[in-house]
Formats: sequence, C-alpha cells, structure tokens
Amino acid sequence: MTAYAQTVRPSAPQLEALTPYDPKYLPADAFLSANENPRDVDEELRRHIMRVLRDVPLNRYPDPLSNELRDLIAEANGVTRDQVLVGNGGDELLFDIALAWGGPGRTFLNMPPTFSVYDNNAQLTNTEIVSVVRDENFDIDEAAVLERVAQGDIDYVIVTSPNNPTGKLADEQFILQLLESTDALVVVDEAYFEFSRKTIRPYLERFENLLILRTFSKAFSLAGVRVGYVLGSPRVIRELIKVRQPYSVDAVSQAIAQVIYEHRALFEPGISAIIAERSRVFDELKRIAKVVPYPSDANYILFRVPQAGRVWQGLYDRGILVRDLSGAPQLEDCLRVTIGTEEQNDEFLDALRTVLADIARQQLQPPAHPSA
Repeated sequence: MTAYAQTVRPSAPQLEALTPYDPKYLPADAFLSANENPRDVDEELRRHIMRVLRDVPLNRYPDPLSNELRDLIAEANGVTRDQVLVGNGGDELLFDIALAWGGPGRTFLNMPPTFSVYDNNAQLTNTEIVSVVRDENFDIDEAAVLERVAQGDIDYVIVTSPNNPTGKLADEQFILQLLESTDALVVVDEAYFEFSRKTIRPYLERFENLLILRTFSKAFSLAGVRVGYVLGSPRVIRELIKVRQPYSVDAVSQAIAQVIYEHRALFEPGISAIIAERSRVFDELKRIAKVVPYPSDANYILFRVPQAGRVWQGLYDRGILVRDLSGAPQLEDCLRVTIGTEEQNDEFLDALRTVLADIARQQLQPPAHPSA
C-alpha cells in the first residue's frame, strides 16, 4: 500500500453509504443485459452521419442548448423550443431534476423496485427519499402514492412508464390523478415508450407540473452517443437550464442525433420486430418449467427463476449476458433479458433450457460417499 506523505480528508458524507450504479458491463457473444437496441445504425445512415460530421467544427464549443435538435424534437411533439431540453443521455437530465427539485429539506417520492439511479441521485443531493413499494406483481400501489402526496411535502416524484426493470406501463388515469392532486414535479420517464406505443404527451398543455423524459439510447440505437431529452412547461425547463452542465452535449453527439431524429421512421421496422419478438420470447418463457416471466411493454422481460445467480452464470458461461437483479430488494431470484434479434433470442432460450436441465440433473445426483 502506498505510504502517502499527506492523506486526503473524507469525501462528502452522503457518499459513505452510496453504492455507485454498476451496469455490469462484461464481454459476451450476446449482449442482452442493458436494454440496448440489438441492431446498430445501418450503413447508409452511417455514411450520412459521416458526411455531416465532416462539417462539424471540432475547435469550437457546441451550441450549449442543442437548439437545432431542440427544434426538431419540438416540431415532432407539437411543442415549442422552450418546452424541450436536451441532455447527455437521460442520466444527466435525471440528475438535473434532483438538483433543481431536490436538495436538503426537500423530498422525493420513489416507487421501488425501479431504476436505481433515481435513488442514487436523491442521496447525492441530500434529498429525503420516501418509498412507496410496489405490490407482488410490481404494480404501483396507487392509493398509497396518492395518500402520501396528499400530505403536501413531496417536491418531485418519478413514475417510470414502462417501468425498469419490471416492464409494465403505469396506468394513465393514475398519472392524471397524481398530476391533479399535487403541485410536486411529476416526472414520467418514458425511456422505452417507443416499445409501448403509449405516451402521456397529450397532457403537457394541462399540467405545468408534468415533465416527460425520453432517450435516443434504446429505440434509436444511440446508447453509445449519449443523448436524451425532456418535454415540459417553459417554467420547468428554465429551472433545469439553471443547473445543467454547460456544453454537456458535444457537437458530434448533437450532429449524430439530428441525423437520426430526421430519419427516425427508418427505425420503425426494427422497433416492430422487437415488439413481436418480445411477445414470442414471453410465450416461450412461460413454457419453461419453474420460469415465471412478467408481462412487459418495453424491450426487455423480467423473469423469476430458482437459483437465479447460478442460472445467470450458466448463461454467461455460454456467452449470453443478461442482467442479474436477484440481489435487489423485491427482485430476489429475478433476471432481466433484453429482447435481441431473433437469433439471439433463440440462443438465449436454448441456453436457458440447457442450464436449467443441467441444474436439475445435478440436484438429482446422489451425494458422493467419502472413501473408507
């Protein structure tokens, strides 16, 4: 161990108990763990992107607010530029929300199990966390949420729709009740809405306290580029601009996202293929003994299986990486598989059957007797 001449004082106290978000990024033949689109941007669109990038001045700072991209997004969603904010992936925007609406003396309402970054961001900003736990089917306890916000001390709440990692949409009528019953900022995380075909967007004009978050990482195959955006009232967007990092979305990412968004219709066949494969994989999982899949409106399926950690390792030994969630509260024995290509999904299903059969055989083998 290094003998330092001078040590460093402790970091901020809120970091002591914080577990950093770990995407469990490991090498594999089939990446079915991170909810990415299994299809990369096609070659023709890539060539278009490369032509555009030749004209991007790399010696100049980018447009700090990504205004050309904001205009494209605003036009497509029937809003104005001042109702859109672009960020370095949805993750930056989620942290901006915690900075602007959280902090000491302020309260965030969470609905676990859900995306762990929400909780982390609240801890980092010294925001009090109130958790209303979902039921055994991972549905929101709607009555409990509405009862809790009625106390009047909640500053912001995040409703994930579809929910990650459990997959189901939040009920639209519940979201409307929530918006009507509180002046808290209600963030609806629609990172996977292209796969559910459902959005709360039509209600933006009615509710100043509604903020919708979306991303380019999933349906539009840009997880490696890091671009996300929010839609909200001009007042909310102004507050978020106050806390965001300057130049957080670089010029290259802005240029790529503009090309992708202008050609977003090209991604529709791939999205439809994922939705069809989601249904097929769900049906196949239901046919496998001891596997309990949960209905999903996203591009992944959560399933419960005995000895999940052992099953995860067996799949990984066969080159297939899924997400092991079995160590998280309420998600005991749960794994999550991203919907891949038809071939990847078949490989996953075949490997899962083989792993479970191997485990069953090993359990049936009599214990070895020690030699006399």
